Amino acid sequence: MLEGAKSIGAGAATIALAGAAVGIGNVFSSLIHSVARNPSLAKQLFGYAILGFALTEAIALFALMMAFLISFVF
Repeated sequence: MLEGAKSIGAGAATIALAGAAVGIGNVFSSLIHSVARNPSLAKQLFGYAILGFALTEAIALFALMMAFLISFVF
């Protein structure tokens, strides 16, 4: 019973990875649209896009860490 609950909890924790993938797609989609509108700001926009990517990826790593904690620690 406890093992099944751990599996369900770990599966529910990994749902956030799908949200992070959508977020990363939105970041780079916005970068492409922005550079297409104003190519002279490409370097500055790329820096902002990398920051957005890093923050979104951090959320994905936290979700993955929680899934592993649920699976192997508790």
